[in-house]
Amino acid sequence: MSDAVAETEEQGGGGFLGWIERVGNKIPNPAMIFLGLIVIVIVLSAILSAFGVSVTTEVAEPTGTSVVQQEDGVGSTYPSIEREPAEAEPHYEVHTETIKAESLLSRDGVAHMFTMVVQNFNDFGVVAVILVAMIGVGVAEEAGLIAALIRKMVQVAPPGAITFIIVLLGGISSVASDAGYLVLIPLGAAAFVSLGRHPLAGIAAAYAGVSASFFVNILITPADGIITEVTNEIMHGVAPNAPPLNVTHNFFFAIASTIFTAIVMTVLTERYVEPRLGTWDPSERAADAPADHVPTGDELVHEGRGLKLAGIYTLVAVVIVVLLTALPNAPLRNPETGEIFGNSPFMSSLLFIISMLFLAAGLGYGKGAGSLVGSNNVIGAITKTFNGLGGLIFLMLLIAQFISFFNYSNMSTLAATSLADLLGRASIGPLPLLIGFVLLTFVIDLIMPGVIPKWAIMAPIFVPLFYNLGIAPQTLIAAYRVGDGPMNVVTPLMVYLPFIILLCQRYRASSGMGTVVSIMLPYTVVVLVMWIIFFVLWYVIGIPWGPGAPVHLG
Repeated sequence: MSDAVAETEEQGGGGFLGWIERVGNKIPNPAMIFLGLIVIVIVLSAILSAFGVSVTTEVAEPTGTSVVQQEDGVGSTYPSIEREPAEAEPHYEVHTETIKAESLLSRDGVAHMFTMVVQNFNDFGVVAVILVAMIGVGVAEEAGLIAALIRKMVQVAPPGAITFIIVLLGGISSVASDAGYLVLIPLGAAAFVSLGRHPLAGIAAAYAGVSASFFVNILITPADGIITEVTNEIMHGVAPNAPPLNVTHNFFFAIASTIFTAIVMTVLTERYVEPRLGTWDPSERAADAPADHVPTGDELVHEGRGLKLAGIYTLVAVVIVVLLTALPNAPLRNPETGEIFGNSPFMSSLLFIISMLFLAAGLGYGKGAGSLVGSNNVIGAITKTFNGLGGLIFLMLLIAQFISFFNYSNMSTLAATSLADLLGRASIGPLPLLIGFVLLTFVIDLIMPGVIPKWAIMAPIFVPLFYNLGIAPQTLIAAYRVGDGPMNVVTPLMVYLPFIILLCQRYRASSGMGTVVSIMLPYTVVVLVMWIIFFVLWYVIGIPWGPGAPVHLG
C-alpha cells in the first residue's frame, strides 16, 4: 500500500495542486496550530495593551422590568380578573462604553491563565457533547450496523436511481464518516460495475456524496453539537442575554441542502462525469487488484437477522421517546407551555435521544448478527470509540484555552467592532458579506479540511463581527456549511485521498492523483456555485434555518 501511495504522490506532485500538497504537508498538527495561536494571542494582547488600543461602542444593558396591566372595560376601577397578567417587559439603557485591550502578560492576565485552565475546559460543553453523541454512533459502527445498512440500501436500490441513492447515502453517512469512505465508496464502484457502468463514476458519485456536502445531513450529527457549543461559548462573551443556539438551528437548511446537493451531484455524474469517462474496459483493471468483497451465505443470513432486530430495537426506543414527548404533560414537553419544539426538554435533549436511538439499533444489530454480544463487548465498543477520541479531546482542551484567552484580552471585541464599523461605513449589505464568508471558508478548506478546527479558528472573529452587523449566528453557520464541503473532494490534504486513489487503481491501473482531481473538480465548482445560489434564495425568501432559528436577528 505504501508503494502505491508513493507512486500516486509522485504522479500528482506537479502543478498547482502538487504545490498545495507539498505546502499542506508542512502544516503542523491542528493541536500545534492552536498552541501557536495561544502564544500569538498572549504576545499580541500585551502589545495592544501597551499601545492603549481601545474601541468605543454603544452597549444596551437591561435595567429592570415592568408589568403593564391592560384593563378590560372603559371606566373600570379594577383590572378584570379574567385577563392573564401581562409578561414582564425588560427595559434597556443604551450607553457608551470604551473597551480596552487587556494584557495576558500583566499580573491579572497571568493569574487568569494559570487559574482558569481547568475551569475553561470544564465550562467548554463541547467535550461532553462529543462523548455523549459518540456512545450510540460508536456502538452502531462497531457492531457493523452502518456498513450493513449501506450495503442493503445499495443492493435494493432500483438501477435507475442507483446514482442518487449512492450520493444521498454518502451525505447521510457523515454521521459516521469512516463508514462512508471505507464502505460506501468501494460499494459505489462495485454497484456501477454490476450494472455495466464505469466504476470510476461510481467512486466519484460516492466520494462526492460523502465529502462535498459533509457538514449537512438529514440527521443531527456529533459535528452539529460541537459547532453549536463552540458558537454558544463565543456568543456568551458577545451577547450574554442572547438565547443560546440548539443543535437544530440549521436543521431545515441541512435537510434541504442534503437533498438538493444530492440531486445536483447525481445530474452532474450522469450528464457529464460518466459520459466523459466513456465505456469501462475491464482490461484496465490492475492485474493484482483485490476482488471486491461481497457478503454471501452465512454472512447475509446474519446481516439480515441483525438488520431485522435493529429495526425492532429502534422501534421500541422510538415508542418510548414518543410516550415521553407526545402525551399531555409528558416530561419532555415544556412544563409551562406544553410545546414540544422550541424551548422544551425534548429539544434540549435531542442529541442524547439520537445517540440512544443509535445505541438501541447497534445493540439490536449486534445481537442479531452475533457481532456484538454481551455487556463486556458493548462496553468494549464504547471504550474503543472513546480511545479514538483522545486526540480530539486534547484539541478541545487547547481550543477552550484559546477562546478564553482571546475573550479575556478583548481582542475579539476590538476586531469585531472595528471591522463592523469599517464594513458599516462601506455600506456592504449582509448578503454580499455572507457570500464572501462562504468563499473565504472554501479557500481555507483547501489547506484545513477539518470542520471543527476551521470553525474554532474562524468563529471567534466572525461570530462577533457578523452579530454586530445584525447577522444571526445561525445564518453564519449556514453559510459556513456551504463553504466547508465542496473543496473536500480535491484538496490533497484529505486524509482519505490515498485510499480513493488506490481504489481507482483497482479499476484503472494508470490512475493517480491527477485522475482523481480531474474527475472530482467539476463537483467542486458546480456544487459550490449551485449551493451558493440555493443559500441566497433561502436567505432572500426568509425561510427559518431550523425550529426557532430565523434568518434575521430579532
